[in-house]
Amino acid sequence: MRTVAPPSIALRRSDVPLMEVTELAAPSRREPPEPLAKTAHQALWWSIANNVVGRVGTTLIGIILARILVPEDYGFYAVALVALSTLLSMNELGVSLAIVRWPGDVSRIAPTVTTLAVGFSVLLWLAMFLAAPLVAGALNSPDATWVVRMLTLSILIDAVTAVPAALMTRDFMQRARMIVDSAGFIVTAVAAVGLAVGGYGVWALVWSALLGNVVNAAFIVKYAPARYRPGFDRQIARELLSFGVPLAFASLLIIALLNFDYVVIGAKLGPLALGFYLLAFNLSAWPVNMFSAPARRISLPLFARLNAGETGASEAFVPVCAALLLVTLPACVMLAIFAQPLIALVYGNKWFPASGVLPWLTVVAVARVLGELVYDFLVALGASRTNLILQAVWLAALLPVLPLAAGLGGIEAVAIGHALVAIVIVIPAYAIVLRRTGVSLRMMARQLARPVIGSLLVGVVALAGLVLVSGKLAQIAVGGTLAAFAYMLAVYPMRATLKASAASMA
Repeated sequence: MRTVAPPSIALRRSDVPLMEVTELAAPSRREPPEPLAKTAHQALWWSIANNVVGRVGTTLIGIILARILVPEDYGFYAVALVALSTLLSMNELGVSLAIVRWPGDVSRIAPTVTTLAVGFSVLLWLAMFLAAPLVAGALNSPDATWVVRMLTLSILIDAVTAVPAALMTRDFMQRARMIVDSAGFIVTAVAAVGLAVGGYGVWALVWSALLGNVVNAAFIVKYAPARYRPGFDRQIARELLSFGVPLAFASLLIIALLNFDYVVIGAKLGPLALGFYLLAFNLSAWPVNMFSAPARRISLPLFARLNAGETGASEAFVPVCAALLLVTLPACVMLAIFAQPLIALVYGNKWFPASGVLPWLTVVAVARVLGELVYDFLVALGASRTNLILQAVWLAALLPVLPLAAGLGGIEAVAIGHALVAIVIVIPAYAIVLRRTGVSLRMMARQLARPVIGSLLVGVVALAGLVLVSGKLAQIAVGGTLAAFAYMLAVYPMRATLKASAASMA
């Protein structure tokens, strides 16, 4: 994502802008260029390296901040994140992805995309500035009014980088993105810790995020392969908006889906409970950010190019999905098992209420990893209506479940409700859609058999370590090491899967 959030804060926004323009200028059916496999493969590993470095740093700084700040600070910040995420879903009007998917010279559309993104972002921020008291009050946090107003300035920075960032994604420039993201992270982390130590509370998160976003934007503009001034072509704008506006609404629906639990908890249970839930969500999102985020930076342009050539995107989906879940599943299982000792040891006993939430949110994390890959796959196929239906089904299922759960059992019940919806409704819906698009579910079941069995073995071994070993650090170290070793034994025969996923790109 272009917008930087402070360490340990999860900004629930898709890394890839939610727009597709297949019908604007449909590419001819042709073989993908020969270097595509090598380029995409290199980009993936740079993206993974970027995320590994970033997540390690984010985790360390997040631990420091959690020990300085109080749960209410995180609760107020979560209120502002809901507002920011909502604006980010609409501020580009969905048109920046036109840059990624455009089959020819993007100079024809880039000036108009820039104008639409910046102009509409300014209007949205002004509207949010006026509406901030209502938003904060609705989430039972009236003191967060100015936090909302200032943090949402990030959408203006995001709009300025819309075209440059899309150009970098289009050209698989993940090595440069590592430099960009590292610069933004360093500035954000140093500012956040310094301001938190200085007693600025929630404002340490706000000011550090804005400062990091400015630095991030400057580096994006520096490394972008081209720069375009704002311009406007009425015909191009009409074409872009005819496809972008419906998908901007689809993006808004996804943001509503991803933040509805925040809204329910904030309104019904208050900022303290929301702070605990936010920490648990941030931890559950670790596998998503570590594994899914780097894959998404290449999956959309990769699937799009494969779909434009003779090699079908459907054939590539299974090995790519298997490779992604190969590392996601055991990570989520260990997070769930070691939730209590991990939170108590790392973040302190004041955050202990979050430990009952984390295991359930790891189930949601698995659904998110799968869902993000499916989303990019469907965008590449031009199936915008299907994507919209999937998100609508997920949100419709959550609407009655989460408020009822919050009333019955607090934040833990909300997390349980979220997990049940993911298991019973969302994942089966993804399976139905994938089958209809030509993906072999039988082949996917074969590919995922060992990771699933291995993850069950991880759970058994980790639980044994939790019961038999005393001491929080020893439980995590001994149980985690033995569980990881057991998983490696179970999935070792799948070592060719990663090679197969790379070969599928060719």
